[in-house]
Amino acid sequence: YGKGGIGKSTTTQNTVAGLAEAGYKAMIVGCDPKADATRLILHKKAQNTVMDMARERGTVEDLEIDEVLLTGFKDIKCAESGGPEPGVGCAGRGVITAINFLEENGAYTDDLDFVFYDVLGDVVCGGFAMPIREGKAKEIYIVTSGEMMAMYAANNISRGILKYAQSGGVRLGGLICNSRKTDKEHELISELAKRLGTQLIHFVP
Repeated sequence: YGKGGIGKSTTTQNTVAGLAEAGYKAMIVGCDPKADATRLILHKKAQNTVMDMARERGTVEDLEIDEVLLTGFKDIKCAESGGPEPGVGCAGRGVITAINFLEENGAYTDDLDFVFYDVLGDVVCGGFAMPIREGKAKEIYIVTSGEMMAMYAANNISRGILKYAQSGGVRLGGLICNSRKTDKEHELISELAKRLGTQLIHFVP
């Protein structure tokens, strides 16, 4: 999770690529209307999203899993939820639709060691909170920086995690700081992590 433009997708894809290099089976589910969570893994600009294909076909029930679940670098599975037409509908609803579709069509195979959800975190609405709320995710990592809005988003996401921690069994794994070279950035994020009751996992200079 993290605010838009903070480096979530780059961080996710590099982490997953490293795990795949180490022999683990992984899947990325992009939960951002920009649909850019899998570009590096697939070596292409963008893949077809669940919501785009559903609009084209008329309903999500008319989709085939192979149309929206692609395989990239080191056999990493890739899917993108996509979002509604600009100004129409709820992007969070697209996340719910996509995850339900993937689940119902066998995307979550038993051989998967890790599933990563790359989620927009500016607003933790019902849809974007689905990986937390429905127990799809076990650990949440927040990508942030020393900029005010990035820290504000990190605080909001943490509050959302706390809300669903009891029912969903999810926990905050820690913060990843993607540095923006702000004043005393390392100290700020270390203090934020302390106040949130978590840890600074890594500081990317």
